[in-house]
Amino acid sequence: MFKGDINQAANRRRAWADSLFIDHAVFRTVWDNWAVVDPARLYRCNHPTPARLRAAMRRFGLKTVINLRGHRACGSDALSRHEAERLGLHHVDAPFESRGAPHRDRILRLAELFETITYPAVMHCKSGADRTGLASGLYILLHGGTAAEALRHLSWRYGHFNRSRTGILDAFFLHFQAEAEGRMSFLDWVRDEYDEAGLRANFKANGLVSFLNDKVLVRE
Repeated sequence: MFKGDINQAANRRRAWADSLFIDHAVFRTVWDNWAVVDPARLYRCNHPTPARLRAAMRRFGLKTVINLRGHRACGSDALSRHEAERLGLHHVDAPFESRGAPHRDRILRLAELFETITYPAVMHCKSGADRTGLASGLYILLHGGTAAEALRHLSWRYGHFNRSRTGILDAFFLHFQAEAEGRMSFLDWVRDEYDEAGLRANFKANGLVSFLNDKVLVRE
């Protein structure tokens, strides 16, 4: 994993090597997984390279980057964090898991961020499939949308596989749909009724699909 001062030329080369070949950014140079969550306001993508971050800022007028991976000792993180600072973008870490029941405190923190950040903004994880899909769905529900609309952001179109361990994210939205949709607001449900431990205990993934997703595709 990359550690070092990105301003030093040798370290920057090491960061690029780590990003491209250890963090698999070599695939992200040709595939950005870009999509609109809320037109002219919120977008989603996989972990952006510095060049793609610059291009997105020029095209969409970005003001904020939400990093759903959290701060990491890796070249991709160092490069995008440095580029955001150079461009004057507000960079926010809001880490989530892709294979666990979403944590109540992290949902509530993201809800607060959605109310306080400067838009337009872009959210990213590594592949832009699972955590980014979760956060996009959370945004939809927090802004009056339905669970069905939120679930559209967890789709094979983005590289999400709901029969693997990452399917617990789908189960989270379905849990809200079954237990509370139409009866109470999503935010109130998260605060007062969401059973994180119960969701985790009841979810069962397909072993073969999980193996392919975790070990063959080496998804984070």
